[in-house]
Amino acid sequence: MKTINYSFRKKLNKVIGGFTHNYCYQCGACVPDCPSHRYLNDFNPRTIILNALYGFEEDLIGPDSLIWNCTNCYNCHERCPQDVSPIEVIIALKNMAMEKGTNPPVVNNIVERVKKHGLTVSQTELTVKRREELKLPSFRTDCLDELDKLFNL
Repeated sequence: MKTINYSFRKKLNKVIGGFTHNYCYQCGACVPDCPSHRYLNDFNPRTIILNALYGFEEDLIGPDSLIWNCTNCYNCHERCPQDVSPIEVIIALKNMAMEKGTNPPVVNNIVERVKKHGLTVSQTELTVKRREELKLPSFRTDCLDELDKLFNL
């Protein structure tokens, strides 16, 4: 049987966006419009917040955590009557998982790609051509020095 982990709750409270989980009264308004829940029944923002209230650290930021399935759509934020903003709590949990080193390896790949290219996806000849056709600006590559400074704070 699991017990409430108050020390984890205190750590989460100190992370930007993490404190609001304390205001959730488990109404479930965040669940119906969640695209991740729609396609993955195990993902449930209400359950994630409940686990945060209990301080279930391993479930939340362990290596098999479901938080990485969140699409960051902010639907839960818009629906919450208590301004809990489950997405902000999930982002706080993702940050904690990154610090703990329990994030999925693919996340490290994305971070390295951003550090190297300033983009989360690869830029191909087709994407450059399509952006030109749509009269979109080209991808900036002059920001890599700024990104390097941010990553090394």
